[in-house]
Amino acid sequence: MGEPLIVSGRGQITLPAALRKRLGLKGGDVVILEDRGNEIVLKPGVVLEVQLYGDEQIAEWDAEDALAADERDRLIGKLGLPGR
Repeated sequence: MGEPLIVSGRGQITLPAALRKRLGLKGGDVVILEDRGNEIVLKPGVVLEVQLYGDEQIAEWDAEDALAADERDRLIGKLGLPGR
């Protein structure tokens, strides 16, 4: 059953302490709001840091990971794959 909450003049609501504790929510945590027609659903959310890498950085990693021809041939032989 639902629990009535009061919307403040600034549009804020306070989640009951028992619910916050059960969901592990603390001040500053993120929640996701879904508008489902005549329902509002709040779900715990996660913020992930995203880093964008340029072509130069990716090329540098590719160069660092490149195998020497003899090492490549040795690994292909160990795996039983046909050589290229």
